[in-house]
Formats: sequence, structure tokens, C-alpha cells
Amino acid sequence: MATAGQVIKCKAAVAWEAGKPLSMEEVDVAPPQAMEVRIKILFTSLCHTDVYFWEAKDQTPVFPRIFGHEAGGIVESVGEGVTDVAPGDHVLPVFTGECKECAHCKSAESNMCDLLRINTDRGVMIGDGKSRLSINGKPIYHFVGTSTFSEYTVMHVGCVAKINPEAPLDKVCVLSCGISTGLGASINVAKPPKGSTVAIFGLGAVGLAAAEGARIAGASRIIGIDLNANRFEEARKFGCTEFVNPKDHNKPVQEVLAEMTNGGVDRSVECTGNINAMIQAFERVHDGWGVAVLVGVPHKDAEFKTHPMNFLNERTLKGTFFGNFKPRTDLPNVVELYMKKELELEKFITHTISFAEINKAFDLMVKGEGIRCIIRMDN
Repeated sequence: MATAGQVIKCKAAVAWEAGKPLSMEEVDVAPPQAMEVRIKILFTSLCHTDVYFWEAKDQTPVFPRIFGHEAGGIVESVGEGVTDVAPGDHVLPVFTGECKECAHCKSAESNMCDLLRINTDRGVMIGDGKSRLSINGKPIYHFVGTSTFSEYTVMHVGCVAKINPEAPLDKVCVLSCGISTGLGASINVAKPPKGSTVAIFGLGAVGLAAAEGARIAGASRIIGIDLNANRFEEARKFGCTEFVNPKDHNKPVQEVLAEMTNGGVDRSVECTGNINAMIQAFERVHDGWGVAVLVGVPHKDAEFKTHPMNFLNERTLKGTFFGNFKPRTDLPNVVELYMKKELELEKFITHTISFAEINKAFDLMVKGEGIRCIIRMDN
């Protein structure tokens, strides 16, 4: 493309400080260096992780910064040594990577790449420790290696998944993070047998994706558990068959589920990060074969406490990161699930706005309205 090797000036939504509305600015996006890719972002969406680090309440604040990590775009140019993608390829940026060389990448059981594992504090490229984003020569920090709230961004090639060019980027862009995390937690980790009973703790975007995964796997009962009863009707679209609101009961959720299921559920997927929900999700899978999967990220000081007999009675506890999907290897196959109409993505998308309205997406998420808001970069 004509812009290859040159600095590109484009619009980006910059967070200058914690919790303040993003500001639309003209930024300079440098050419990609070795093993890097410059991408023209066409669609992006807002994930709760963006909001969490924008609020910067429980972590090291890194500003000024360009957030955004769920997106779809087209490769504009590539740096030295890049052979997996080429200009014009349709891609999904991903917050974690797959170098294909480390022990994790070579293992069939792990997706936690040594080189490109998520790092929320690093605001620069791993190649030279510099940002590719700047305003008037002053660096603007990257976010989890993606920074998709910009018309162009630069990423390590190991965090770029090449996908079917026929796939609509305004739909499959939501697979870059939360939807794949929940979906994979069910189909890759919990692996509910056909006809089984699955409990989903938390019915936000990730929990609904976990329910969708349980539906695809053939679970016959999918019990949604949430403190917000307003989410229940929407959750039926994702396969949930019945619901529990802990506030409606004067006994622990474990007891409620045990009574509903003759001793416990076959699988549970915990998507809230609340330590009590994590313990409940584990303690109420059935003895002998029950599997609980933890997806939500707990508070840094939280401790998981349960009686060892819960393990000795043959309950299994697992954790997962990005649904155990390897970004470059597996995401193209998840896109094909959508193309074959086995996975439904439209029902996750509740709002669509222009790039100029990006702060509206933050307002919607802070208020807990909607599931995913798609941001069109072309206005």
C-alpha cells in the first residue's frame, strides 16, 4: 500500500487520565518494525477490561494511553520477518499472543505464550521498548499490545489472527476477547456432555458466551445465576433454561442448586470474579464427575477456601485464560463456526455507534446497559 514505510496520521480516542472522557486526537502511527504489523481498524468494541483499566482504581495507572482490544481490521503493512500475514489480509487483533516457539505454544494443552502473554502495565512494543503511537513527538502508550481505539495501530504479528475475508468484521470483531473467553471456557475446558446440566455464574457478556458454548455442546439444562434479574429474559436467547437470583433465597446458592439438580450440576462456569461465587461454583458441582471452571479474575487479595473433601469426593476445579484458545491457530476456526451458523454473534451486539461517539459506549457499559457495543471507525 502507498502508506507502507511512512508515518500515518489518523484519528484516535486518547485517554489522557484515569476516568476522564476519551479525547479525539490526531496521532502519528509509526511504521511496523521487525515482526510487527500495522493494521487499519474498521470496527472495534468496548470490553469491561478497557473500562477497568481506564478507571485505574486497583492498578498502576499508565497514561496517556489508547485503549481498545476487541476489533477487526485489514493489514496495511508488515515489518521485517513477517510471513504469516500480508497487506490486505483480514485480521482480528488479540490481547494475548502465540509466538509458536515457546513451550506453551508447542503444548497442545496451553495457550499462555511466554513471549506474548498479556501484560497490562507495559505500554510499549516488546521489540525495542518504544511506542509506535505519538502526538507531536510525545509517546502515547499502547494497551495490551492492541490499542484499537485508533484508525491505525501497530501490533506484534503473534497477536494477529488471520481470518476468512468473507467474514463480516462488524460481527466477528467481538471474538477478540470476551465472547471467545466464555465460549472456550465451556467447549474447551468444561466440555459438558450432551444432555448434561450446566450452571453459569454471572450473565454478563462472558457468562452469556459460556451459556452459548454449553448450548452448542448440547447441554439440556443451563442454569443462569445472577444478582440482576433483568438479565434473565435476555439470557434465554443464549440457551439458559432456568435462573437463580441468590437474593431470592435465604439459603446458600450451593443448597439451592443441589435441590434443583438432585445433588449438583455436571459442570459450572464462573464468570464474575467474585470469590464467593467461585467457591459456590466449585462446591455445587456433582461429586464423582463434576467440573467447575473459573473464568472471572478475582481481587488480588482474594483467597479460595474450601474443604479438601470436596476434591477427594472427585470434584474437579479448573481455571482458564482466553477460553484455552490459541489466538492464531484457533480463532480462525471460531470464525468458521460463525460462518457455518453454528455460533450466533448478532445477539451479543446490542448497540452500534460511530467512532466520534465512543464515550457513549463507556457510558452504556458503566450503566450496565447492553452486551456489546460496536464502534464503526468510518463514522
